[in-house]
Amino acid sequence: MTDTISPKVDATYDEVADVILPVPRSETQEKMDRRAKAAMLIKPSDHYTLADRFEHQVSQRADQSFLIYNDRSLSYLEVDHQANKIAHTAYKLGLRAGDVCAIALENRPEFFFAWFGLAKIGATVAFINTQIHGTPLVHALEACNPKMVLVGEECASLFAKTMDQLTDLPLYLLPDSEKPATSEVNAQFDASFAHALEAASIESFDKSVRSAVTAEMPSLLIFTSGTTGLPKAAIYSHMRWMCSGDVMHVTLDAVPDDIFYCFLPLYHGAAATSITSTALAAGSSILLRRKFSVRSFWPDIKNNQVTVVQYIGEICRYLLNHDDANNQEQGYRDHQVRAMLGAGLTAESWRRWLDKFGSMDVYEGWGSTEANTNLINLDNYIGSCGRVPDKKKTNFLLVRYDVEADQYIKDDQGFCIPCQEGEVGEALGMIINHPDMGAGRFEGYTSAEASEQKIVRNVLKSDDAYWRSGDLLRYDQDDYYYFVDRIGDTYRWKSENVSTQEVATALEDFQGAETINIYGVLVPNHEGRAGMAAIVMQDGETFDPKAFFQLTEQRLPRYAAPQFVRVCGAADITTTFKLRKVDLQRQGYDPKACRDPLFIRNEEASTYESYSPDRLAAVGYPPFQHSEQG
Repeated sequence: MTDTISPKVDATYDEVADVILPVPRSETQEKMDRRAKAAMLIKPSDHYTLADRFEHQVSQRADQSFLIYNDRSLSYLEVDHQANKIAHTAYKLGLRAGDVCAIALENRPEFFFAWFGLAKIGATVAFINTQIHGTPLVHALEACNPKMVLVGEECASLFAKTMDQLTDLPLYLLPDSEKPATSEVNAQFDASFAHALEAASIESFDKSVRSAVTAEMPSLLIFTSGTTGLPKAAIYSHMRWMCSGDVMHVTLDAVPDDIFYCFLPLYHGAAATSITSTALAAGSSILLRRKFSVRSFWPDIKNNQVTVVQYIGEICRYLLNHDDANNQEQGYRDHQVRAMLGAGLTAESWRRWLDKFGSMDVYEGWGSTEANTNLINLDNYIGSCGRVPDKKKTNFLLVRYDVEADQYIKDDQGFCIPCQEGEVGEALGMIINHPDMGAGRFEGYTSAEASEQKIVRNVLKSDDAYWRSGDLLRYDQDDYYYFVDRIGDTYRWKSENVSTQEVATALEDFQGAETINIYGVLVPNHEGRAGMAAIVMQDGETFDPKAFFQLTEQRLPRYAAPQFVRVCGAADITTTFKLRKVDLQRQGYDPKACRDPLFIRNEEASTYESYSPDRLAAVGYPPFQHSEQG
């Protein structure tokens, strides 16, 4: 399955040939050169920080709207005043440049007040997931080792569950009129910060306090998604954060009149970097929503004249599957969105999106919070996550990888072998440590051990070093790249490699399905793993086993078709809309562990049949054994 290449739809439509043609490589490279130039604007040793950029924009556009939240519009100057209050208060309570301050706040203006206010001191701000408590919360705080924590009242009840493990750490409460906690919960937190904040000055905070902070120093600690384990705290320097904004500024040709829509959680890298840094670089406005809502998505966009939207592939699928009468009446294309940026949009969803919601630039990309390299599709080339027209001008590298043996394929000298067209391999980023350049640096995690685990050495020559992505990609004859799967998600069945991503993509438009999560489960006495699909149906829809079988026959080779199906009531999904698989894999097709309806593929009957021990035996599979799960 990983050897196939998805049908290609290119960037310029040719009516005669009824295909879309790729743009010339030189045209793509011109766009990339422009991005590369923007990435060099800030040097590692510059005494220039996130706070300096924000204060510069305040001086240029004080009265312009920066944040739009519910019915409120806050100007750059108003946000600056509130950030100054935070800075004065935190400094008074002992926070200094270089200290770490953790914040746990949902998407509301106070998140920006706290973030930018702490940046004015020169502190490193650690973003804490607003939905965790217990072991994950303790782990996160230990990983970032903060001097103090600002806890939004909306998160207070979760923190309270873990209070006995958070001793000797100042936990300051920030009130939330929208989601107040009980007085019993609030009483467990220090209220002195909130009291001091009320009386704090809005006057400018003294810049000399952060005078020793340079652009290469840590600005943020952002935790990875944690789809397979406890998240790691990735380090984000001021330079890297601002370069992200500078690069996307020229990519989007963003202007102050643009309005960016931010609905993904700000504690995650996507919203905190791409959207915020780009809007600030351009001097634009941000429409801030507390959390993503299918019903509110288009009304928000239309009522606020949003022009740029960030997406996650799963969100696009939710929106494509949601039809509301009001939107139909007004017209799906009645909006001002000109550009979308994100990741995880499959070719099929991409086509459906443009057909339903109208023409717009789609900047599908590939990368991660901690990555030192990335790809981005600058050509609207449907299905691709980016292009490398000149491999000499990038630190990105794709090398051959043996999925079954879980190791790199080496040449006679022991070095990795770069992939050729159509070959699936792991994406790497050459680590560049140049004193005058930020591009290519791997800033790593707060854990040195975790950082070292993401580095592979002696890749193409002795003593070189590359960042490991853990992602499998491939590219076509026009040098467009495609995401295949995560290493570990690709499994082997019937002596064939199967990509969970490609199977999910092939089946994603199954009638009535809301989400389809594909993974491999161990079958005793069988080599490899059998495919299993966890399907969540839309409200009012019922799983049709015969129709699902027919779709697999139309779209997939037999070895790639799921052998088992479980129909779930809800998807196991992260707060950034990534599907988890670990617990599903552990439960496998054990009816005691899996309380959802289970189905087994029956080739002879051309359908999926409800699970029973007899039907399992009839297709030649033994009962599931937990002891064999890794």
